[in-house]
Formats: sequence, C-alpha cells, structure tokens
Amino acid sequence: MGPKKSAAEAEAPAGTKRSRPQDSPEASSPRKDILELLDSIDKRLLGFEGRLHLLEVLHQEFQNLRTSLEFSQDQVERLAAENASLRESVSSLEEGMTRIAQDNKILKETVLDLQARSMRDNLVFAGLPEQAGGAENCEETIKNFLQTEMKIPEEKVKNITFHRVHRLGAKRGDSRRPRPIVAKFEHFKQKDLVKSHGRELKGKDFSVNDQFPKEILVRRRVLFPLRKKFIQDGKRAVTSVDKLYVDNKLYKERGVTDWLY
Repeated sequence: MGPKKSAAEAEAPAGTKRSRPQDSPEASSPRKDILELLDSIDKRLLGFEGRLHLLEVLHQEFQNLRTSLEFSQDQVERLAAENASLRESVSSLEEGMTRIAQDNKILKETVLDLQARSMRDNLVFAGLPEQAGGAENCEETIKNFLQTEMKIPEEKVKNITFHRVHRLGAKRGDSRRPRPIVAKFEHFKQKDLVKSHGRELKGKDFSVNDQFPKEILVRRRVLFPLRKKFIQDGKRAVTSVDKLYVDNKLYKERGVTDWLY
C-alpha cells in the first residue's frame, strides 16, 4: 500500500496541479516593488551625479571668474597707479611748459627792448623821391629835405651828423612809393631837433617817425586809436614805445594789450 493522501489531496480533482508559492501574485509583488525602488534609486543617483557634476563645473567656473576678477582688480589698481603717475607727470610738464612760456616771453620782450634801444637814435623819412640811375647820396638827400621841407635853418643842418643813412629794402623798378630812408643820428639832441620840426610836414606827402621793430609797430597800431579816443574824451594820453599812459597810468586790458601780461 502506498502512502496515505491528505484530506486536501483527496478532495482535489484529478489532473489539477497545486500552484507553487513563488508563482503566486502575492509572491511576485514584493520583488517588483524592490526592482522599481532600486531603479528609482538608480535614476536618482544618476540625477545626483549629474547635479554634482554640474556643481563641480559651476564651482570651477566660479573659481575661474574669481581669478579673473582678482586679475582685473590688480589690473585696475595698477592702471590707477599708472594713471596717477601720468597725471603727476602731465601736471609737471604743464608747469614746465608754463615756465618755459613765461621765460620765452621774457626773452622775447628783452630782445624787442634791445632792438628798440638800438633804434633809439633812428628816424624813418618816408615819401622822399629816389634819384633815377647812379648811386644816391642819402645823407645829402636828407639834409636837403631838412632845409626845404622841414624848415630847419641851414647852419643847424650843417652841424647834424649821422652814423649811417640808407634806403630800406631792395630797389624797386616799378612806380610805387619810394623806399623810406633810415637815418641814424650821432647825437640824440639832433634827432629831437628834427622831430620838433615835424609839424612843418602837416598836409604834405612826407612823414618822419621813430624807427621800431616790426612787432612794436603792430602794437602801436593798436594803441593809436585808443590814444585818440582818450584825448577826445578830455584825458591826457601819451604813447611810449608800445605802452599807453592815460592820466599818468599805464593802460592795460586783456585782449587788447596782452603783451603787458
């Protein structure tokens, strides 16, 4: 006799197999949940790794940016120091240029003063006809002019002596006004005597004036209209070389007499 069957086996229909525990739905459900959980964890870990990598990249970029900013700050500070040094250099150069300009102006005025002093005994005679052909005796021409046009007595003219008398500039072949004659007197008093007879030339085509450097002549042309206006206003106005004195006070005005500043 074979082994005895249990009551359950006896009650089971023939041909029916009993299911195994591992194949039942109750048995497969925990396994699936674990797999899904592991998959979820894996995905999260992958996400964390990506984020971590991103953080590392961002950190590196931050470090690079910080380094760049520190370098830029150093550059800015160095440039600021160089700029301050350049400003000091420019300021020093400007001061130097100002001093040079002042020294140059002083030197220029000194040279002009020396030129004017060297011409102190000179008179310029304008309008005297030039002799055609041959060498002209300018001293004789002047002495004749002093007698005939300026009405200086002959005995006084004979005593007047000159260092040099000559025409100004190269001889011209056209019909323009004759070249002026410059006469350098040996004695200043004789020059004053000739100037005192300048009134005799009023209304004539002649003129007699002191000789000055070109720069001073330009300045005097500025002062003459001013002098005339002050005189018309009833003030005493006197011109001395390139200076104008009004009621014994030196006339100075920016934009007009800049050479006095």
